[in-house]
Amino acid sequence: MPLKFFLKLYLRLLGLTVVVLLLCYGLFSGINSVRLQSWQEQYPEPLLRWLAALPNPQDSYHWLGQLHDFRVVPPQNLTLSSVTRERLGYGQVVALETSLGWRVLVQGHHGMVLELQLRDSYREVAESMAYIALAHLNQSLPEQRPEVMARLSETLAITLAPLDDDAMLPADDVLARVSERGLAFYRPHDDSDAATILLRLQDGTLVTLSLPAPFDPWHWGVWMLMLVLVSAVLAAALCLLMRDVDRNLRAVESVAVRIARGELGARVDQNGSSQVSRLANAFNGMAEHIQRLVGVQREMIHAVSHELRTPVARIRFGVQMLDGCNNPEMLQKQLDGIDGDIQELDELIDEILTYARLEQGGPVFTLVETSVTDIVRQVVDEQQLIRPETVIESDIPEASERWALSDVEPRHIHRAIQNLVGNAARYADGKVRVVCQLDESNCRIDVEDNGPGIPEEDWEKVFTAFARLDDSRTRTSGGYGLGLSIVRRILYWHGGQAFVSRSDDLGGAKFSLVWPRKKPVDSLL
Repeated sequence: MPLKFFLKLYLRLLGLTVVVLLLCYGLFSGINSVRLQSWQEQYPEPLLRWLAALPNPQDSYHWLGQLHDFRVVPPQNLTLSSVTRERLGYGQVVALETSLGWRVLVQGHHGMVLELQLRDSYREVAESMAYIALAHLNQSLPEQRPEVMARLSETLAITLAPLDDDAMLPADDVLARVSERGLAFYRPHDDSDAATILLRLQDGTLVTLSLPAPFDPWHWGVWMLMLVLVSAVLAAALCLLMRDVDRNLRAVESVAVRIARGELGARVDQNGSSQVSRLANAFNGMAEHIQRLVGVQREMIHAVSHELRTPVARIRFGVQMLDGCNNPEMLQKQLDGIDGDIQELDELIDEILTYARLEQGGPVFTLVETSVTDIVRQVVDEQQLIRPETVIESDIPEASERWALSDVEPRHIHRAIQNLVGNAARYADGKVRVVCQLDESNCRIDVEDNGPGIPEEDWEKVFTAFARLDDSRTRTSGGYGLGLSIVRRILYWHGGQAFVSRSDDLGGAKFSLVWPRKKPVDSLL
């Protein structure tokens, strides 16, 4: 995976994670601030309604002022907003957050406002209700207590019940606090559970006061809302990401359809960076390769039909001449001509098949560490035997012998050098020289001759399949116009190149092969 693409994707995911965390934090804080405000008003509401129903609650429960700064004040003596005053006028319980905790207000008799200052709302409200329940239960007869408990439970939104089962007794420290204060606030399991207050009446009866659950910021509803938010954000991000990918894939698909209709020049637009840029590069490379192969196929069909026509016509003519030929010498001459034409067809087919294999993807090269200088000497010796009339010599400096070993496919490199030497000998004026220049990085082989050379404007044309530069390059001098094309394809699959120039020493053509000495096998497959 390219580093740029990885970093881009990583930064996007990191940014998305930060956005999700910020949204979750904002949603969690915003929702819980509203939930806490509502809970701070709903939880103490039964207590405040109970107090507001009394004509003089501060006299009835004088200890409230000492414990929770309970006051009954005229509304004009309070600094309240218009919204708060309006809510109090409607009889609602209002909770105001302060630096010391929460102020809980409600309007009572004669328009007076009952104010309760709470630091720990859950515990202080619970203990206030426990003291009220303790006072009323102590004032009632034993047979009246069930009715009093039921009335208090309904009015204060709590559950009062006598503790009759010894197995339900709390820990010893709770019982000790009950003995000291008459009540004890405790949680049976952990701080997140609903609390219980154990009351001890004057006659020693134990009563449990069960409270509603405390405020839970991690309520399942909050979890579900955040889960929905995260899912929505991830879905939106995925949609945006996939939209970009889908657009690029559709572009590739559109080009593929155009190519299938015959528009071989269609290419995927690669402007800008995208998640499928590598696919676009590979696709365009494939399209160029297909276009080139189709072009080569058309050229080959046209050229092959032309090249085959002449030997086939000569064979047909020779066969016709055999009919009625009574002269043994003439008969043998026609048979020898037919045999030569068949040999020519065989060589042409071999050249065509070799070129087609190399052009259509090339063979799977098996690289072997081989001495390039040995291959050059072998080719020179073979060609010298075939063409004794031409002087074919090799020029291998001593420094090149040090780097003679190279990763090559010996058979194909031999074929490439042989084609160049044979071609040079065919047009040379008696002399061909093969020069090896090898170093640590590259191999270079130059094949020079003292023939007429090649015009500079035709240097690239000579590597085109079935190309002939002039009338002198006919079948009388040998060749079919495929040899140099095969050479270039062999060098291509070795990661090198073949080119032509003019020989400074001999004055004729100079063909050069250049390829890297060591090349990874994977890059050639």
